[in-house]
Amino acid sequence: MLSISIQELEAAINYWRAQTPAQGEEAQLSKEASSLAKPYALMIIQGSQRMPIEMMDEAARSALALYLEAQKNLPNSN
Repeated sequence: MLSISIQELEAAINYWRAQTPAQGEEAQLSKEASSLAKPYALMIIQGSQRMPIEMMDEAARSALALYLEAQKNLPNSN
């Protein structure tokens, strides 16, 4: 079972926040950052350091997959 660490999830959220900054007076997050914020908050509440990716909903898994793909395409990425 594949899992993600809280640090990796935070990096993905920060990536999406940089790609699409919060909008409006409410500082609404993009749909990608918002979908990842839900499992991130759950991990904080539960005191978890890792979460199985399959426990995330489809929107969060999609945002995570797009983030991971973007990281692979960065120069000097391993």
